[in-house]
Amino acid sequence: MHAISASAAQPVRLPFYRQLYFQVVLAIALGVLLGHFEPAYGEALKPLGDAFIKLVKMIIAPVIFLTIVTGIAGMSQLGTVGRVFGKAMAYFLFFSGLALVVGMVVANVVQPGAGMNINPADLDQTAVKTYVAKSHEMTLSGFVLDIIPKTLVSPFVGDNILQVLLVAVLFGVALALVGAPGRPVLNFLDALTEPVFKVVGIVMKAAPVGAFGAMAFTIGKFGLGSLVNLAWLVGSFYVTSLLFVVVVLGIVARLCGFSVLKLGRYLRAELMLVLGTSSSESALPSLMEKMEKAGCDKSVVGLVVPTGYSFNLDGTNIYMTLAALFIAQATNTHLTLGHQVALLLVAMLSSKGAAGVTGAGFITLAATLAVVPEVPVAGMALILGVDRFMSECRSLTNFMGNAVATVVVSRWENALDHGRLDAALNGRPLPAPVLVPAAGTPVGAVA
Repeated sequence: MHAISASAAQPVRLPFYRQLYFQVVLAIALGVLLGHFEPAYGEALKPLGDAFIKLVKMIIAPVIFLTIVTGIAGMSQLGTVGRVFGKAMAYFLFFSGLALVVGMVVANVVQPGAGMNINPADLDQTAVKTYVAKSHEMTLSGFVLDIIPKTLVSPFVGDNILQVLLVAVLFGVALALVGAPGRPVLNFLDALTEPVFKVVGIVMKAAPVGAFGAMAFTIGKFGLGSLVNLAWLVGSFYVTSLLFVVVVLGIVARLCGFSVLKLGRYLRAELMLVLGTSSSESALPSLMEKMEKAGCDKSVVGLVVPTGYSFNLDGTNIYMTLAALFIAQATNTHLTLGHQVALLLVAMLSSKGAAGVTGAGFITLAATLAVVPEVPVAGMALILGVDRFMSECRSLTNFMGNAVATVVVSRWENALDHGRLDAALNGRPLPAPVLVPAAGTPVGAVA
């Protein structure tokens, strides 16, 4: 059990111009203008976006570690950890598969690549060699072994979220098994959570600067005109992803008693940050903090969100089947139903572990095509120019998918404070601080 601080419960409403989402939106707009009218200056601002992403990555490991350890160590029954993880994985696998099927259906119906009549031999393969080389490193055994860190502290100096997750789960379980002797350590980690999340708040103040630099670079380097030739593919992907969030995730949210649109409004600052940086990872610490404030149990948030960033990538999955079939259509490569099913199954495996960072989806696509010989890998050169613009939509969809998953799994575990969730999503002051029982224990709040 853990208490949510009173300061977090009663946030002060700031003027619109001081709110993060407005500042990020303004920064994105200014970045687009600068990149369009002064491309050279726009490209030169890339370090601003890179620096912000590095700042966020700096605090991801301690946020995940503290959230998971304090959440698990405070559980009354350790069996709850396995149950929460099992439910989360079942959710991830089902909706990952559904996203792949949706992308495949849309590609077959819309056929964005039909009529291009591209000869794969005429394509410049040098542009995609780097991605193909990286994709060859993505094997199932390699992925599993990569989850295990070399030392107990190495996850905190790397960028593998799953390694941090593994160490945190093991340490949290160990603290729970030790019992009373481990209480001082747990109290220390619980107290350490407050300043760590204060660091998150400080870093997030730089979000507008990071979004400005990242967007100025994107538009300056690739230009708005690069969208024209492949606008049909980009448009299909954006519309499909939007419908997936509003309709598919919307139905799931409605069945669980909340609105996905209101959830999006609650997370609007994080969504704008993801849009500006083209990385869902940039908003991971803030997402964990906000989902806990909205009534999701701390232990559920700590398990579902980090795991979802590797296993619950709805936007990436839609992109993979849609882009693969686009390449097949553009190069006049006929794929039978059997070929498409094989492509779907391969994508189901290769998409797991794709980090929520810029470009990960493109590397994952290369890994998928590398083991499906019917679709020419060289065809990836066709979408290389617009992949950066599609990356933003992938990240937004991935982000919303993980936010919805956190609420759903919390509800399945009876570890959701419905009163706080309703207040948060409707913009009302949060109720007085309450004690949220550990996952698996009924919550006394009334919906």
